[in-house]
Amino acid sequence: MQDKTKRIAVFHTGGTISMKQSGQSGLVTQDANPLAGGLDDFLHARGIELVEEQAFAEPVPSPHITEQHMFTLRGKILEAIAGGDIDGVVVTHGTDTLEETAYFLDLTDTFRAPIVVTGSMRSNDMPGSDALHNYRCAIEVAAFGWMFGAYTVVVFNDQIHAAHEVVKTHSTNLAAFSSPENGPIGALTPDGIVVNRALNYYFRYSVEQMTKKVLLLKAYAGMDQLLFDALDALAEKRGNFPIDGLVIEAMGAGNLPERLVGCLQALAERKIPIVLASRCITGRVGNVYGYPGGAIHLKKTLPEIIFSGGLSGVKSRIKLAVLLENGLSLSEIDKQFNWDVHDTLAYFYKNL
Repeated sequence: MQDKTKRIAVFHTGGTISMKQSGQSGLVTQDANPLAGGLDDFLHARGIELVEEQAFAEPVPSPHITEQHMFTLRGKILEAIAGGDIDGVVVTHGTDTLEETAYFLDLTDTFRAPIVVTGSMRSNDMPGSDALHNYRCAIEVAAFGWMFGAYTVVVFNDQIHAAHEVVKTHSTNLAAFSSPENGPIGALTPDGIVVNRALNYYFRYSVEQMTKKVLLLKAYAGMDQLLFDALDALAEKRGNFPIDGLVIEAMGAGNLPERLVGCLQALAERKIPIVLASRCITGRVGNVYGYPGGAIHLKKTLPEIIFSGGLSGVKSRIKLAVLLENGLSLSEIDKQFNWDVHDTLAYFYKNL
């Protein structure tokens, strides 16, 4: 029996984990969370009390999630934790954009409590559903997640992933999430929670609003300037440029078709921040190739271009938007994307 009851705030946002099967129309969202009940014995044995809340007026399928939804959810979490009697937070979420919401929460503020995001690939009433199991695991990690500090993690299929590393790597499999570069940071086992490694320190940022428009493009063979021409045409029609920043998922270690170099130069002249990520699932953007359009050539031609390090395109887009909301300069944004272990050690020594 626990010395103190653990109070876990739960925010339900929607997604498959809050749906049930309909014979006529497939999965349909319910007004009430189907996961309610079924965990009473588990909660009593662990000494856990849940404080559940619907995050939004209505459940939201994850493809409909916007930055404003993330911002609203963040505010509710901050409000819940401010009372001082919440030991952890669980967020149930649809899987399609789960990694983006988890990363946004991890990137914005120190919550002083572990945040655990989970979902399911099968609704609660489907055969072999993972909904209740993932929910239970998320609650357990939130209640006893002090070993992960005040970070956001994703719990799925008995694994615990860092929010800044996790990726949805399968469209339908129950083992839909993984951390391809470094693997999970922990796991839930019959003997309890096992921690594989510590999380590295990195900065988090406060945000008062989410208004910046950051576009994400994916490079492909034969890509031309059509989309960039469309941006110019829209700017001429509106009288202002339609985006505040651009993330482009380049090929390999940061390489693009040569014909795009001029397009990026034109954006740089407009003072539009450009972040170069890789469309590869693992690895970093770096100075490898010097041919026209290669990362070395791009950096030489456009010193303003920012390499994302190992951050994915979708997460680079969120990070760039958050940094722009904080009014950071291009050089400061570059630093935040490429903060390394040496910078971390220097920071800690300076602030001892």
